[in-house]
Amino acid sequence: MARKSIPYWHVDAFSAKPYAGNQAAVVILDKWPDDATMTAIADENMFAETAFLIETPDGEADYALRWFTPTVEVALCGHATLASGHVLLSNNESREAVTFSTRKAGILEVRRAEEGYELALPAIPTEQGEFPEAVDLLRAEPKEVWRNPDGYNVFLFEDGAAIRALDPDLRGLAKLGDQQFICTAPGKDTDVISRNFVPGGGVDEDSFTGSAHAVLTPFWTERLGRESFTAFQASKRGGYATCRLDGDRAVLSGDCVTVVEGRFYLEG
Repeated sequence: MARKSIPYWHVDAFSAKPYAGNQAAVVILDKWPDDATMTAIADENMFAETAFLIETPDGEADYALRWFTPTVEVALCGHATLASGHVLLSNNESREAVTFSTRKAGILEVRRAEEGYELALPAIPTEQGEFPEAVDLLRAEPKEVWRNPDGYNVFLFEDGAAIRALDPDLRGLAKLGDQQFICTAPGKDTDVISRNFVPGGGVDEDSFTGSAHAVLTPFWTERLGRESFTAFQASKRGGYATCRLDGDRAVLSGDCVTVVEGRFYLEG
């Protein structure tokens, strides 16, 4: 069976330095492999997400984009989109922005900013509710629970110390399905602090989650009474962003660092 060589980048997104932020693989294809192959590639990379791109010069956007965890395809991934924009813009200095068509999140854009890049995602609303099964598995009592039917769950805690102390039952949370368990509180060095657990999607604790901050942007701008705030995701690697609400879009600003550039060998 012939082996095909495709461009590959390993990028640390939402970080100004290597070995921090959230890791993403970016690969550029000329046609889609089958889903099982893309899942296997994502599993081989062992990152939270692998972004697959196909150039579409005659399409509604510059590139078509899909994202895979080591176990599933996801409907929206912010950090791998930022990483994809970084790869394309850093290899074309004359370009100011790049657009991506996605299957479930519409058209996304990454644009150069004064520091790093801006990523515009759909702002994801939540409504206050209850999720007692998840609260029991988080093993900590939040002040409030807010939910979105697409699997985004926000648990509001008192302060950053409570966020850092979380030690959830990850295997139990995984049994609740492919959902995000976004735990957040007012920050100390930043306006907002969070951690995000996604064990049902193959990621026990995400390093920095763009889609979670598309949820946190409308959630926190309303509480803070302003259109933007600074955010830190307090994972082991850590990640930073500035979040701004712009109509129905959550605009996340952050840096990226390329760690590896090479070729990926695809069978067939």
